[in-house]
Amino acid sequence: MCTVGGLADSDPKDINFLIDKMQTVSHEEAVSILTAAMDYHRGDVNFPAEALEEIDELLKCKPENMSQDDYELRLRFQATLIRFHSPYPEVRAVVRPTDEVDMPCETYRAYLVGCFWVSSASFINQMFHQRQPSIILTATVLQILIFPSGRLMAYAIPKKKIRIWRWSLDLNPGPWTFKEQIFATIMTNIGAGSSNFFHYGLALRLPIFFGFEYATFGFQLLMCIVTLFFGYGLAGMLRRYAVYPVKSMWPQVLPILQLNKTLTMPEVKQSINGWTMSKYRLFVYSFVIMFLFFWLPNYFFTALSTFNWLTWIAPNNVKLAYVTGSRSGIGFNPWTTFDWSVFNYTTPLVLPFHTVANRFFGALLGGLAVIGMYWSNYKYTGYFPPNNANVYDNTGSRYNVSRIYHDNKFDVEAYRNYSKTYIGAGQIVMLGGYYSLYTCAFVYILLREWRTVKEAMSGFFDSLKFWKKNKLSAYERFRDPMSVMMQNYQEVPDWWYLVIIIVSLGLGIAAVTAYPTGTPVWALIIIIMFSIALVIPTIIISSMTGYLIPGDTLAVIVAGYMVPGNAAANIILRVFGYNTDDQAENFISDLKLAHYAKLPPRGVFRAQIIATLLQSFITTGAITWLIESTPDLCTAQQAARLVCPFPNQLFSTTILLGVVGPKRTYDEQYPLLKWAFVMGIGFGVFFWFATKKWPNKMRHIHPVIILSGVNRYGATYNLSYFTPGFYAGFIFNYYIRRRYLAWWSKYNYILTSGLTGGMAFSGILIFFSVQYKAKTLNWWGNTVSRTGVDGIGTASLYQAPAEGFGPAVGTWQ
Repeated sequence: MCTVGGLADSDPKDINFLIDKMQTVSHEEAVSILTAAMDYHRGDVNFPAEALEEIDELLKCKPENMSQDDYELRLRFQATLIRFHSPYPEVRAVVRPTDEVDMPCETYRAYLVGCFWVSSASFINQMFHQRQPSIILTATVLQILIFPSGRLMAYAIPKKKIRIWRWSLDLNPGPWTFKEQIFATIMTNIGAGSSNFFHYGLALRLPIFFGFEYATFGFQLLMCIVTLFFGYGLAGMLRRYAVYPVKSMWPQVLPILQLNKTLTMPEVKQSINGWTMSKYRLFVYSFVIMFLFFWLPNYFFTALSTFNWLTWIAPNNVKLAYVTGSRSGIGFNPWTTFDWSVFNYTTPLVLPFHTVANRFFGALLGGLAVIGMYWSNYKYTGYFPPNNANVYDNTGSRYNVSRIYHDNKFDVEAYRNYSKTYIGAGQIVMLGGYYSLYTCAFVYILLREWRTVKEAMSGFFDSLKFWKKNKLSAYERFRDPMSVMMQNYQEVPDWWYLVIIIVSLGLGIAAVTAYPTGTPVWALIIIIMFSIALVIPTIIISSMTGYLIPGDTLAVIVAGYMVPGNAAANIILRVFGYNTDDQAENFISDLKLAHYAKLPPRGVFRAQIIATLLQSFITTGAITWLIESTPDLCTAQQAARLVCPFPNQLFSTTILLGVVGPKRTYDEQYPLLKWAFVMGIGFGVFFWFATKKWPNKMRHIHPVIILSGVNRYGATYNLSYFTPGFYAGFIFNYYIRRRYLAWWSKYNYILTSGLTGGMAFSGILIFFSVQYKAKTLNWWGNTVSRTGVDGIGTASLYQAPAEGFGPAVGTWQ
């Protein structure tokens, strides 16, 4: 039973708890629980298909090949897992079905450890966020540092209580606990994440982009605080959509809980599919091996990282390079890397395999679309490289923005006398994919998850009726075991989060009016309302699949129509149209982490506020230092690979849709892109109907996730970043999970935590020891992947004529 239920690695106390509960479940109650579960989870891609089939069979009648006792046991066992634990094996493997209410959590030492690692990790993560592929200290990795720090605090701090006014402060309540570890991890995870605003800050500040002089420390700090806290307030308002519902599994937080258990809880020695190794030992082995191995692809033999081996056959063959290449090509290559940072780009050992597979299939379709456009020279795309974020003029050269943009204004006459804006095939596919994605997500989620959305909205509006007595709390509206246990703690009122949103909005208005951004307040209000409407379906998708839909590409269009010809205003509005949603996703995933760990919500609220404020100052200082001290920052030649993929893409789309404007771009240049919105609606409706008609065949096919793979072109990413993750996801999260569930439950998340931790620490050491002050190794293994057509990335399929291509100069508006 334990093996089948994914409980093989559970604490014996938890198993005894479930056995006791199973004995209290009657036949009638079990049938009622399973009937309700079948109704709720039908179509749930994360619910195990074999469990769903077994429940369906048990509810119909007793199978002929099963005795009455076995039938009753199976019936009550499945009902007990759902009623008193979790329907998902992934969650059962890392979350306990009980709670210790008196366990120390929000302690002085937890705050001390959390604040220290927020400060340290914020700086490091902000530094590496612009690297491709990025290397960051995730919450999983930071726990490795938090745990010994907490143990040190428990050993060194005197066991003493001090009184501060009405409060008694226990400096050292005993051994470092599970809840303290998670509490400090949440602080660090919230605070140590680099603020996404600084992508936009780099585009505003750096001379290779727009070079606005006012985008200095003060402006960047204020905008960082505004976007982070607005996102935090928004996250609190979304709890009913993506924290309390059982379907909101949040697969990306499960490795954090597994590693936390490994570090802080005793482990029962047992044989799992022939393995007796402890989780802690596996973590140490994988960490050390990856720490040492990562030097090979990242410094000694970098061609193993960008393993574009097919292009080495004929380095100057344009067609070969652009079909199979990993740097500027499409990435059709059966084996693209030996670098874990590339393998882990899609987090294949964390996310469900259906998410990884859908994105891979989407990337495959997107790559074929890029090839079709490029070789047909659609809209002159054959005159540029197929896959980068650049904007070009009619000679095939990079577009000179300074010729059409003066004094923060678009010069229409100069534009008519220079050139129209052109983009490569990869960018066209990327933009079309995103536009289809937005409308598809909105339609598909509202049709498929309407009940969840309706109940959440009802609960939110009821919570605002302060005059109403005996209101149900948010937890009381949900009867799953996690929410029932959380009723032991005071929840955070919605109005606390509303206050944060209102204050953040006020500071945002002050920022865009005090600095010369040219951003009208009315446009800011509209874009915020737009982002709030978009965040509901996207956060529901993220909570179930682990993939967040970025809304920046849609926000830039809305901003382009509202404030045409103003690059600064377009970027600022784009920040509020997307960045706040992205920050909300980061915050709300940690609220789910706290929900799983049964932490006091008000304590978590205080921790997140403190960590966010501290992070704002640290990351602003880090990005300022990076700008002032890093040569070739955000260029393809940057020695430490700080090439800034997103700021480059941001710059290009701002020119295209913010300066030149969406009207000229869509009506005159790329009218097909407008139809992508309509196609997305049709795509969503079609898949919803197909899911209703063929639920079993379609349950693992997700149209939104497929489209999220289609749009991964047009910058410096391509199919080569999805292929390795597909292989790893198939092996671990499909084959091993189905055949050896007990082994997978115990070791899978620990393995990915160890590999990712070793890679991150090794990458930081490599950066500061041999890359920041460049100590290069010039030999074939470090130069071969960067030479030839794919490495240089400037060749094209066709040579532009001397007089230029496209319409004659002066014939467009």
